[in-house]
Amino acid sequence: MILSDVTKALAQMGDPRFRRVLALGVGLTLALLVAVYAAFLGFLGWLDPASLDLPFLGPNAFVGGLLSWGSMALMLVFSIFLMIPVASAITSLFLEDVAAAVEAQHYPHLPAATPVSWADGIRDTLSFMALLIFVNLVGLLLLPLFWFAAPVMFYLINGFLLGREYFTVAAMRRAGRQGAKDLRRRNLPQIWMAGTLIAVPLTIPVLNLLVPILGAATFTHLYHRVAATR
Repeated sequence: MILSDVTKALAQMGDPRFRRVLALGVGLTLALLVAVYAAFLGFLGWLDPASLDLPFLGPNAFVGGLLSWGSMALMLVFSIFLMIPVASAITSLFLEDVAAAVEAQHYPHLPAATPVSWADGIRDTLSFMALLIFVNLVGLLLLPLFWFAAPVMFYLINGFLLGREYFTVAAMRRAGRQGAKDLRRRNLPQIWMAGTLIAVPLTIPVLNLLVPILGAATFTHLYHRVAATR
């Protein structure tokens, strides 16, 4: 059953609506990183490093150039590490479109769902990302104690969190927030298992950009399957 949900989601990954969500996530992330870098350069310009008078060295006209090149290298390193999580977070804001695309193709007989408001979507996404980062930081701190079980812990913890989030996103559109919680509680084992499968691409660079889209599509199928058996 769960593998069927994942397989149907993978088969639809070429959908133009899926590609649009991915392009929005990556494009907005690049724009954000460029804006942050421009603001950082503006801050360096405001400092006017060319006028610095360093002890023993005197005025240093080359400091401005040094800081400029250093800032470029620093932002490049930060961009490499921040690209994936930031893009994933931004992509998560458009998961409503992914769920709608899945339903349009596989469940066309259903009436239109109630979309989640932007305010609720942003709040839920920020809460989820904060929880995901916090739990993984705690896991990182505990790594020296449980190094032998680290891979299993990583997939189980992130599988639980991903399953919880993406099932809620899919279910809230038709069952409301409380209905989604009730369904999630009753079907926790298979939600956790499906989330663990979705967590596997998290460890694969670039491919992990697809995790929010794959997760939303998979759990839309899973929601309709468990809702039909209530």
